[in-house]
Amino acid sequence: MDTRFIKIPLVLATLAYTVQLFVDGYYGYGSGMALLTVLMVLLTLQSMRMIMAFLSLRQQKMEDARKWLGRVNPNHLWKRRRGYWYFLSGSLAMEMNMNEAEKLLKHALDLGLKQDHDKAAVKLNLAVVASAKRKPKLAKALLNECKRLDAKGMLKKDIKQVEAAMRNPMQMRMKGR
Repeated sequence: MDTRFIKIPLVLATLAYTVQLFVDGYYGYGSGMALLTVLMVLLTLQSMRMIMAFLSLRQQKMEDARKWLGRVNPNHLWKRRRGYWYFLSGSLAMEMNMNEAEKLLKHALDLGLKQDHDKAAVKLNLAVVASAKRKPKLAKALLNECKRLDAKGMLKKDIKQVEAAMRNPMQMRMKGR
């Protein structure tokens, strides 16, 4: 289940309760609840910024994705969320610097990702990087790992595209530059 459907109503409920406490004259409790509400809003905004970066990336709006991702400080994220930040950063870096992209994507795997299809997407991107660096055995191994992790078939089309590009190395080299 997506946590947005829990976080946003919860933040709105705490905000309403905070206002109610101040209206009823419970200023001490209201102040404490206001601090809790501010903390919850900040946590929700971090998550929403990551979601906006992901959506922009999916829509191939790279500048927008960079803008949203730039608004998130990875040091203020929990370990798993930080893994997603590195995943998105690595995906964006693939356009400009394959070495940097590889480093970021590997760091995302080290930190951990919650869903297997997210791990598969990272492995797919690493396969593209390996192929662009003329390491076909590593790219093939990463693609096989990607297929194993993508049990639901969410990346089936993308995997086929990468496999086709690997059969035509000139196409991959052009993308890698």
